[in-house]
Amino acid sequence: MARSMTAFTRQTLDADWGSLALELRSVNQRYLDLHFRLPESLRDLETPFRDSLRTTLSRGKIECSLRFERAQGSGDSLDINVEHLEVLMETLTRLRRHAPEASMPTLLELLDHPGISRGGEIDMDAVRAAALKLMSQALEDLNTGREREGEQLCALIRERLSAIRAQVDDVRAHLPAVLERQRRQILERLDTVKAELDPNRLEAEMALMAQKADVAEELDRLDTHVGEVERQLKQKGPIGRRLDFLMQELNREANTLSSKAAVTDTTRCAVELKVLIEQMREQIQNIE
Repeated sequence: MARSMTAFTRQTLDADWGSLALELRSVNQRYLDLHFRLPESLRDLETPFRDSLRTTLSRGKIECSLRFERAQGSGDSLDINVEHLEVLMETLTRLRRHAPEASMPTLLELLDHPGISRGGEIDMDAVRAAALKLMSQALEDLNTGREREGEQLCALIRERLSAIRAQVDDVRAHLPAVLERQRRQILERLDTVKAELDPNRLEAEMALMAQKADVAEELDRLDTHVGEVERQLKQKGPIGRRLDFLMQELNREANTLSSKAAVTDTTRCAVELKVLIEQMREQIQNIE
């Protein structure tokens, strides 16, 4: 089943020690690109978060944001490591001289920095376990959203595939008449000069012109590519890159059809095919 790369989820959890809020934002990207915004006290969760995302997702730019708020009163018994805090503030002051545009951390962010606070009643292992559970829930919800939008994208693509088949069938139905008309036109043009040409050469030239005007092979390949796109839409796992390649092949055949067009109807069909293929290509950019 095709999955979109565009989705959003927000999962929250409340406990005695406080609350957690985890957000995942996903947009289209050629590769898997992960970005994290985590509180300093839970910075060590980046590695398991990254592993979970890589295991579940294949493509997309993913922004992961985690917020942790302590419950009121949970820090009443906290002790402040003043010496550590003074060292940290001196370091931040020196850094400010080199990066004056950078903002200083808030008091809550300082309190959240490792080593600043000690004691207290919060079990950080419990907080980490809860955050990992949130990530599991968020990934499940994110994938549900990606699959739901993927179904909608597939429906749009299938509409275009049906339109392409209709165009191909129309050209194929008129192809014998087009070739016959082309043959008569060639004979009329050569009728006045055929006496001056070698009969064998004349026959070879007519065969070559007829071959150039015959687009049956292009129509067959268009049908084949359309069938492969339909097959890929039913596959499990990432299919976006494969579909993107098939769009290139469809466009190649449409260009060939346009260059060999001998009548206005075939030219019109080639133009319509290019429009449909481009519409599909735009939708496929969002498929994982």
